[in-house]
Amino acid sequence: MSLSLKLRGAALTAVALVAMAGCSSTPEETPSATPTTSTPAAVELETFTEGKLTIATGEPAFSPWVLNDAPESGEGFEAAVAYAVAEQLGFAAEDVVWVRTPFEAAIAPGPKDWDFNLQQFSITEDRKAAVDFSSPYYTTSQAVLTTEGSAAADAASLADLTGLTIGTSVGSTSYAAAVAQFGEDSVQVFNNNDEVVAALQAGQIDALVIDLPSAFYLRDAVLDGGKIVGQLADSTEGGDQYGLLLAKDSPLTAPVTAAVDALREDGTLAAIEEQWLTNAENVPVLQ
Repeated sequence: MSLSLKLRGAALTAVALVAMAGCSSTPEETPSATPTTSTPAAVELETFTEGKLTIATGEPAFSPWVLNDAPESGEGFEAAVAYAVAEQLGFAAEDVVWVRTPFEAAIAPGPKDWDFNLQQFSITEDRKAAVDFSSPYYTTSQAVLTTEGSAAADAASLADLTGLTIGTSVGSTSYAAAVAQFGEDSVQVFNNNDEVVAALQAGQIDALVIDLPSAFYLRDAVLDGGKIVGQLADSTEGGDQYGLLLAKDSPLTAPVTAAVDALREDGTLAAIEEQWLTNAENVPVLQ
């Protein structure tokens, strides 16, 4: 998150093949379309609790990642991804067990009392020294965030933002995206995201550019009257990639990665993103 943000040999081959071939979701299906019973593939996996898939998320978990802080509903982007991965691995919805963990505790070295964790964990080399990641299930885009009543609140295009003061943090992906879209003269730079948010709240800037997940969080949990104006086109290139987090050298890393890859290749991840992030949140791409 931007604000703070192996089964070997024949066993691996068997699990990966089952995971790649066993996807029954389509882009039109919702996460509730899960098997009624667990499959032999799930039984063969070495999970924290035999026959169960224990998934962790944050406390609390915020919309649009998890709706109403209830991941067991399958509603919200990460809740839906979790159930899609579970299904791909062969677990029935009723065999998914949810637990909660702090963000920092999850990325710390050591054993885990869950199988995988998802709460917008950016895949980084530093974190890979302590934990494993699946392949990415989401790549962030950059968004323009403001507050109701500001000069940017009614903007519907890039042209509407011309001449306004846009804040961002120094050396960030957001800074590069903001300069590319608005030019250096329109971008006011701050030392970190906390300073950018404080400047927005104080009316020193009209809007800020930050990754979309952080924009959701700031709008819902920090700002009074926060409003996401829209996404910046083509800003997903070079954006942070989110992966499912597992214990270091977990026997589930390979099959979970295979499941995520299958969901990406058949369009399921894109459909879930469209449902819970793009359409549900009505975040237009600014042109």
